[in-house]
Amino acid sequence: MNLNLISAVGASLLVSLISLIGIVSLFFQERFLKKIVIFLVAFGAGGLIGGAFLHLLPEALEHATNTNNVFLCVVAGMVIFFVLERYLHWRHCHQGEEGCHVHPFTYLSLIGDGLHNLIDGLLIGATFATDIQLGWATTIAVLVHEIPQELGDFGVLIHGGFSKTKALFFNFLSACTAIVGSVIGFYISQQLTLFTGLLLPLAAGGFIYIASSDLIPELHKDPDLKEATKALLFFLFGIGLMAALRYGH
Repeated sequence: MNLNLISAVGASLLVSLISLIGIVSLFFQERFLKKIVIFLVAFGAGGLIGGAFLHLLPEALEHATNTNNVFLCVVAGMVIFFVLERYLHWRHCHQGEEGCHVHPFTYLSLIGDGLHNLIDGLLIGATFATDIQLGWATTIAVLVHEIPQELGDFGVLIHGGFSKTKALFFNFLSACTAIVGSVIGFYISQQLTLFTGLLLPLAAGGFIYIASSDLIPELHKDPDLKEATKALLFFLFGIGLMAALRYGH
């Protein structure tokens, strides 16, 4: 097998393993985890907003031949995630409703994250097809970006009703799309702009939808001003970290 392809698959597997960063939560008491999870949700919401506007959209516009198509894809992404949430038997849980334990935004988050990781895999595979050193440089950049995002994603799944082990498993499963993407990206590296021009804004639209319609409303539920201020700081920290990763080099 081609050494570049083996390296691409290995690199994407390494990126996928970052999704297990939430394993540190297994050492926390349940009471403590419940106390901090809303701040992880705030951080996740900020990370999604920052990732969409500061990473995915600029990258999509860079590859786009027609910028109008990029914004149409963003809108399409938001509509697709709305339809998924509204009609695919994933209904919002209302307080006191029996038998409803998992919020639908957990599934939407997994889909959006899976699409995002697929794109990361495409980029990793394409760069390894060009040069191994460039491939590892891309992998390091993706890893730095993934660590805070996966931590936020884990908090979202926990808040949405997943157990810690279930959240770890499904977060890892969604991250494994990077491996598939790396193989595809390796073989279609010459046509990659066609995929990034479509998938990047679709993922951005999904991220914006999840953050604005599901996660941010969760942050408004706590009437305590002190806790709300803490959540706001974590939200801003999520955005700020995405900005630092974008402009800090």
